[in-house]
Amino acid sequence: MRRYLPKNTEELLRWYERYVSPLSLLAGFLADNFFLLKRVDLFRTNALLFFYLLVAALAIVLINMLEAGRLRAKWMIAAAPFIPVIAQFCFGGLFSGYLSLYSRSASLAVSWIFVVALALLLFGNERFTRLYSRFPFQIGLYFFVLFSFLEFFLPVVFHQIGPYMFFAAGLLSLTLITLFMLMMRRLAPVIARAGAQRAIMAIVVIFFAFNVLYFGNVIPPLPLSLKDAGVYHSVVRLSDGSYQLEGESVPWYKSFLRYNDVFHQTPGGQVYVYASVFAPSGLNTEVLHQWQYYNPATQQWKTTDTISYPIAGGLDGGYKGYSYKGYLTPGSWRVNIITQYGQIIGQVAFTVENATEPPTLETSTE
Repeated sequence: MRRYLPKNTEELLRWYERYVSPLSLLAGFLADNFFLLKRVDLFRTNALLFFYLLVAALAIVLINMLEAGRLRAKWMIAAAPFIPVIAQFCFGGLFSGYLSLYSRSASLAVSWIFVVALALLLFGNERFTRLYSRFPFQIGLYFFVLFSFLEFFLPVVFHQIGPYMFFAAGLLSLTLITLFMLMMRRLAPVIARAGAQRAIMAIVVIFFAFNVLYFGNVIPPLPLSLKDAGVYHSVVRLSDGSYQLEGESVPWYKSFLRYNDVFHQTPGGQVYVYASVFAPSGLNTEVLHQWQYYNPATQQWKTTDTISYPIAGGLDGGYKGYSYKGYLTPGSWRVNIITQYGQIIGQVAFTVENATEPPTLETSTE
């Protein structure tokens, strides 16, 4: 009978962690994507992420105070094995939420590094249980999730985007993590002092990496995100504000991954690129369509035109707009949908081929 009953809570966790962790990871990710984190400017989205941040910070405090012997109550000692699991759950929730939000905002052709890093942190989180007891790891990981949150939360609050908002997020993150470390020096002085140097090194590395990725145009420009985009033969704005789109027929399986479509160009026709960009309520900004042609001789992309138009935030389906050009040189083209600061929100890639007969077109309304 003994082999079916754990002798304590720590053994219970060890027995069933391998089963519960993957299932909770999958359930949490699906809930975040389809129910909880649909928009970056919703109260429930930010309240949930803030709750995770708050509980994770509390878990770090309790772990170190118990380790330092500053908490001696029997019920706290009995609950000690659960605290790293709670920290793991909160960090997993943050990674899942960030992956959900940042991947929607990402042009994977450019921002895949940051999105993959979030995915690795999410799926590697179940292996971090023992690391959560180490002070430098706790501080470094907390600084990462704090910076990732403030990087899109401040633009939502102040209705502004751009480098100055990124600088503000970085400065506030550094200030908050410094205050947190000072608090830990009072609550668990021996542990905090012993791990301070490595914790500071982790913060410096993460801060430097964030700046390199941001100014290298790798971090997605959240809170902006691309809802829909494509290349069409005709785009007409209707009286009710919707758009009538005429595009070439594609097999059903290609409609899920509209990348590098073939555009059959006829004499006198025009090429339209339509995009729907989501922005949070109160944020009004400019979006630019950067038309680029791939020159086989130089093996480089050359910008031929940059067309801008204003967008207004708060629409569920995103703010809709388009740009168009006349005759295009046959070959590879792409249109980068970018912010006024050059960050890529999304990309439409297509190949232009000359045709004498008009292609079969399908009409849709967005």
